[in-house]
Amino acid sequence: MDFLVTDETSKLKSVIIGIAENSGNVKSVSELYDPISISNFKNGLYPCQNAMIGELNNFAGSLKKLGLTIYRPKNIRDCNQIFVRDIGFVIDDYFFKSNILPDRSKEFEGIKHILKKFNNEIVDIPEHVHVEGGDIITDNNNIFIGYYDNKNYSSLKTARTNMHAVNFFKNFFPKKNVIPLHLEKSNLNFKKNILHLDCCFQLLGNNCAIIYPNGFTSKKDFNFLKSLFEIDNIFFLNEKEMYNMNNNVLSLDEKKVVSQPSHKRLNEWLKIKGFHIELISLSEVSKQGGLFRCSSLPLIRNRL
Repeated sequence: MDFLVTDETSKLKSVIIGIAENSGNVKSVSELYDPISISNFKNGLYPCQNAMIGELNNFAGSLKKLGLTIYRPKNIRDCNQIFVRDIGFVIDDYFFKSNILPDRSKEFEGIKHILKKFNNEIVDIPEHVHVEGGDIITDNNNIFIGYYDNKNYSSLKTARTNMHAVNFFKNFFPKKNVIPLHLEKSNLNFKKNILHLDCCFQLLGNNCAIIYPNGFTSKKDFNFLKSLFEIDNIFFLNEKEMYNMNNNVLSLDEKKVVSQPSHKRLNEWLKIKGFHIELISLSEVSKQGGLFRCSSLPLIRNRL
């Protein structure tokens, strides 16, 4: 059995879904990594572990009923293992082990037993190359990479992917188009922070996309993305929808998308565009700043 992911919308066959068991008893803001989690903690809205366990189990069970092969991480005590997208990702038939925040380094141990079922070698990315899976969006010959390289990079816990990652993938895939997109970052202001590229840009089937226009530090990056699609095929997020993670859907194939029931405007647009929507709630999980794409790690997508 081999890894295979060439794009975001081919038929999903095998995927890891995160878990929330023993995700850690958060006692202070200093333990949190992003402004959405911090905001919810300060306002007494930080999610209940049991509720997140139930939501993720329902997510995994719903996908299993649709015929997908579902894997779950091995539980590591006092370790948040919900957002598996960040700890590794597949491009073509290569699995890349991410270089993530040191505080999250234990998370990879939880998926090692799954990766051993596959024949391919795991690519260890050089230490100076910082990258997380949420910043990587693949589209056959195109690799979109969200990154940040301003001077304050080292002081921002929300800056997860650097310019070294862009150069690494340009060298690793010399025949592909590697497209860097510079993201807005803030440790505290959720209105000014894009944690990963999949929080402001998402590819859908039928040459459609979801874009948050203010997620990029350069208007050129937004205009470039906009030029790739017919204007009627783009769903433009507003600030509130970005905060509520409307962008973080998961495509099961060219016509089928997993979305949150509360994302009314997006879901109506998807229906108009002919998509079938699998409505699954991850409302508690979303309070930690991620949704369906963040909590899933595709291992095999079949080309149609």
